Amino acid sequence: MTTFLNHPTPTSNSSDTYLDELAGEELVPSRYALRIGEIDVMVVSDGVLPLPTQTMSTNADPAARAAWFKDMYLGPDAFDWALNVLVVRSADKVILVDAGLGGQFPGFPRAGQFPKRLKAAGIELSSVTDVIITHMHMDHIGGLLVDEVKAQLRPDLRIHVAATEVEFWKAPDFSLTSMPEPVPDVLRTTAQQFVTEYGSKLHTFEDEFEVAPGVVAKLTGGHTPGHCVVYVNSGGQRLTFAGDALFPVAFEHPDWHNGFEHDPDEAVRVRVRLLQEAAASGELFVATHLPFPSVGRVAIDGDAFRWVASFWDY
Repeated sequence: MTTFLNHPTPTSNSSDTYLDELAGEELVPSRYALRIGEIDVMVVSDGVLPLPTQTMSTNADPAARAAWFKDMYLGPDAFDWALNVLVVRSADKVILVDAGLGGQFPGFPRAGQFPKRLKAAGIELSSVTDVIITHMHMDHIGGLLVDEVKAQLRPDLRIHVAATEVEFWKAPDFSLTSMPEPVPDVLRTTAQQFVTEYGSKLHTFEDEFEVAPGVVAKLTGGHTPGHCVVYVNSGGQRLTFAGDALFPVAFEHPDWHNGFEHDPDEAVRVRVRLLQEAAASGELFVATHLPFPSVGRVAIDGDAFRWVASFWDY
């Protein structure tokens, strides 16, 4: 991780040199590593993308939505949505969970960061043996469609995705979503491009699949029909990567719908079940769109939930 500790403290006579030295480098943390039993896990930020606050709560009273975002010092009309991906090392496998947005979509200049941040962490894309795709929205597969990324991937790469998800994107239904106008067409064409380019590398599963010892992809549905979560289990410890099963509002308002959910009612049931399981087990919890590094635990709070962020280990 690049921090000020990696550089000499500037003096009044060296400030220009110091700033020149930092030019092009990131002065924010972009990865967070932890260990689950014998399995290494790293959360990597793919950056952020701006979204309307309304997409977080399409069925909420506008006043309640405005109050929540005000209490969070966000909004009022838009906010930065975090993008997180996961890298997991288990046995001889290096597994990438989701691949971020990529840089090919206009209007999102701060997203698509995971390839350079992976490299800064000393992880080469050529070392990735497997990819798990939680679902085929563009901010989860777009990174694999970048030419510079494709050129570095190994020829025997295996990409794991639920069979239901692949089938859904042949003729996707957006009738229950509430997205900004151009988004459905972009999601559709990106998903179809992904299948066209990686069809020979896709390994589909029905309900769940153990990609490596202790690393299991599990179908949940809801957000998309083939949405899955990833469980990392080792040494009596567990971490759940929840993908898009929940968003920042989900703890206090698990019943609020997200505009990107293809089946909002089922998404609520999935969300509540996952939060209840996490609260009961005390497991670590990570999700794509929780603020980086998005590592924490879930607690019951009356009829809703409470997010308990983990203390960073350094």
